[in-house]
Amino acid sequence: MEIAERSRQGFAEEHVEEVRQGRRFEFGDNWYRFLQNLKEEQIVSAETSLREMLEISDLTGKKFLDAGSGSGLFSLAARRLGAQVHSFDYDPQSVACTKELRRRYSQNDPWWRIEHQSVLDTDYLTSLGRFDVVYSWGVLHHTGAMWKALDNVHRSVASGGLLFIAIYNDTGTQSARWRRIKQLYNALPRPLRWPYTAVVAAPLEFKAVLSALASGHPSRYIRRWTDKNERGMTHWRDAVDWIGGYPYEVAKPEQIFEFYKARGFSLRRLKSTVGLGCNEFVFRKDREV
Repeated sequence: MEIAERSRQGFAEEHVEEVRQGRRFEFGDNWYRFLQNLKEEQIVSAETSLREMLEISDLTGKKFLDAGSGSGLFSLAARRLGAQVHSFDYDPQSVACTKELRRRYSQNDPWWRIEHQSVLDTDYLTSLGRFDVVYSWGVLHHTGAMWKALDNVHRSVASGGLLFIAIYNDTGTQSARWRRIKQLYNALPRPLRWPYTAVVAAPLEFKAVLSALASGHPSRYIRRWTDKNERGMTHWRDAVDWIGGYPYEVAKPEQIFEFYKARGFSLRRLKSTVGLGCNEFVFRKDREV
């Protein structure tokens, strides 16, 4: 217990220093704001997402690892689908958000454990044992050591189990440009980040307006601001998360496929993008390597 406490304290101090030096975005702060307006339909949407991508009706009797739990929304969704859930995150505010969701919807639940840990800690992941589902959506490319993180999570998947990850698509020079944009956001003083986000987002919003008008459906653009996206974020919070999200690494779909094929996994589902967004993968562990 003392070792675990020292580990948590070390992660917290390291995280604060990385943020102070402009080397890391405060994802947990963004998630805290998101939770203030969380609705039941967003939780149901998260459950639907898990059912569809994992091709299951529920997770009763399954062990579910949420590596980088963020808001805790998908940990909650997995728990409501019947899974025994273990959540962890490197960002202390994200850990607090996940605990808040457990307090709201599943207080004193012995089948939902939450810890402040790092996906880069190989010994920690090994100590957890194996899981039927390992879930890490949009997390591993923000660690600063993506390929190590990708390698670590596969070790937690039980034989015949599923690995559900989402990784930013590699678009070459465009990805490199966005990496610089994200670096600058985090290097700026806090009062300048809001106007910087607005300036960076403006050209994208202008294109979206023109597209909506050209299609004869301007209401489509309005819905961008009034509806939540499939991850449950408002359009503005999604923009802040995207523009500020650093560290930032990318990979081509074939790189991820080959990486896990070499580790005994087969691809079950793929939702790919041609742009800067995330490619979503569901792999099945067929053999130990």
